[in-house]
Amino acid sequence: MIDTRVLREEQRILADQIELRDPTDFSTPALVAGVDVGFEQGGEVTRAAVAVLRYPSLELVEYQIARIATVMPYIPGFLSFRELPALLQAWQQITLRPDLVLVDGQGIAHPRRLGVASHFGLMIDVPTIGVAKSRLCGKFLPLGEEQHSQQALYEGDEQIGWVWRSKLRCNPLFISPGNRISMESSLYWVERCMRQYRLPEPTRWADAVASNRAAFQRWQRLSDDL
Repeated sequence: MIDTRVLREEQRILADQIELRDPTDFSTPALVAGVDVGFEQGGEVTRAAVAVLRYPSLELVEYQIARIATVMPYIPGFLSFRELPALLQAWQQITLRPDLVLVDGQGIAHPRRLGVASHFGLMIDVPTIGVAKSRLCGKFLPLGEEQHSQQALYEGDEQIGWVWRSKLRCNPLFISPGNRISMESSLYWVERCMRQYRLPEPTRWADAVASNRAAFQRWQRLSDDL
């Protein structure tokens, strides 16, 4: 039986360690990573993928996938404890070390300010940004329909992220700092990791790797031909 009171207290302790400012030595990244987590076999297996891209070309240069037995059931608000073990295993397998990581999930835009991007960011000590496809908490003013329209995401008087429409006729993204990055920089770097798709290239590639999508298959064939 999982004691959520213990997990909630751990979240509180970890959330107090989050740094919402840019490191003094952080400028333009040479490598940007995206991470994505999914579940297989009815949730019995956790699959994590890390995709490493060169910046600013945003070309895929390395990837790793880890599959492990799922460590705990899905409990709303505690997803990072379920996803983190596989994420850390995939991270330990990569040979190139990114300067910035975009995570498919929440950063501080979480009821206890510890989404998976924040939790993971604390563990790897690299600037991380949460890029979520849906809202977990917070409120925002009506968002314009035009591309690149944005609104601050608030919980009470505290800004916890951004709501940003990355593409016309698509639902917005919910962007929030993970760890070791400022509120302003979290949106800035997501914007600069975009191409023509709804998702930024790092997390789009992580999803492609994890799900063996056509784009990743093409990349593998081209790499084999080199």
